[in-house]
Amino acid sequence: MSAGLPDPPDLDFVLRVGRLLLPLSLYHRHTVTGLERLPRTGAWLMVTNHSLATYDGFLYGREVIRHLQRVPRGLGDKRIFQTPWVCDFARRIGLVEASPTAGRALLDAGQIVGVAPGGMREALRSSQDRYTVQWERRKGFVRLALRAGVPIVLAACPAADDLYEVYGNRLTDWVYEQLHVPVPFARGVGPSLWPRPVRLTHHIAPPIIPPRHDPRHEAEQTEALHATALATMQDLMSRR
Repeated sequence: MSAGLPDPPDLDFVLRVGRLLLPLSLYHRHTVTGLERLPRTGAWLMVTNHSLATYDGFLYGREVIRHLQRVPRGLGDKRIFQTPWVCDFARRIGLVEASPTAGRALLDAGQIVGVAPGGMREALRSSQDRYTVQWERRKGFVRLALRAGVPIVLAACPAADDLYEVYGNRLTDWVYEQLHVPVPFARGVGPSLWPRPVRLTHHIAPPIIPPRHDPRHEAEQTEALHATALATMQDLMSRR
């Protein structure tokens, strides 16, 4: 680790994971629109939606790496790093335990930082709420971009919400509220957990450039930037 920065990803391992993702990419005929909108240099915040399957985010990351020849550093829930084996995998692909300090350090070092503001709560939402963005209280990512002075690049894969039929229920809600453990009731192909052969497309919006950070008016700047990000993400999620 250098000067307070998390250890860099294992590049050979990242490339191997990318190759292992190829069958999933082919199965879902995965494509990305708007890759030309990604900043080629400098720091920026890579923001995506969070589906129950989760791996659609890895498919997007794979294409970002292929296009830019840069490895984004994702911010992950602390429970990932409390889970044996999973934590080792996470660190090797460059994932970092989420915190404003870690995110800022990476951005200040010129890195691409990936976040999914909805987190597992968004992933567990019922299929009745598919294609919706429930980020009303999730403002940390825009505050981070504002303070660091970096662009926010939103990408969404609305069809990822169709990989599974997710059934809302009190048990899922209670277990997550009490233990922060995901216990979804869902099905894919037929009654199985095999994901449906849905075509997945990520749509990338033009970068959102935050205003110059003014500590005296940070609350107002955060609210305005968050409203813009929320509206942009909802528009992306409607592109089915």
